[in-house]
Amino acid sequence: MSGNEADIGQRATTLALVAIGAFAATCAVAAKQKSDPPPPATAASVSAVLACRSLVDNTARLACFDKATGEMGEATKSGDLLTLDRQQRQAVRRQAFGLPLTAMTIFDRGEKAGEADRITATVASASQTPYGKWIIRLDDGAVWRQIDDNNLQSDPHKGSKVVIKKGMLGSFFIDVDGHAGFRAQRES
Repeated sequence: MSGNEADIGQRATTLALVAIGAFAATCAVAAKQKSDPPPPATAASVSAVLACRSLVDNTARLACFDKATGEMGEATKSGDLLTLDRQQRQAVRRQAFGLPLTAMTIFDRGEKAGEADRITATVASASQTPYGKWIIRLDDGAVWRQIDDNNLQSDPHKGSKVVIKKGMLGSFFIDVDGHAGFRAQRES
């Protein structure tokens, strides 16, 4: 066996071990997520308000609403209750896009499948490392680093439009100005 063939065999073995390790890590995370209890569908103070609707007697229903909304107001003031509308949830998901936060699934309620699998953003700045890898800071402050060796058809620059898509096994791909881009990792 020549030195080149041995080198190729060693690379193939290393790649197989990395793939097995990534698969095992993904399975461990999935098992952990399955063991964590899901958050309740509705906060207790919200459930109390909704329960008041079922009361038939007007006086009892009004008293129930007064009590429950008072408790809800106190829970909101103390920070025990936080309400978010769809636009706020989307802003949170966008801000955290690319970070390994498995508990973020609570923000996916009511969304169509695939809506949380990509974002479109504008580049605030772009630079290259001494090794030619791109580092991109988006207009929302998120920083992404190139982790492959792809050469780009269009170099990112301030004002470039990027689409960041989820890939397999926790990877992400960044397309730049409508052209195929590179594999990336979120840094901050």
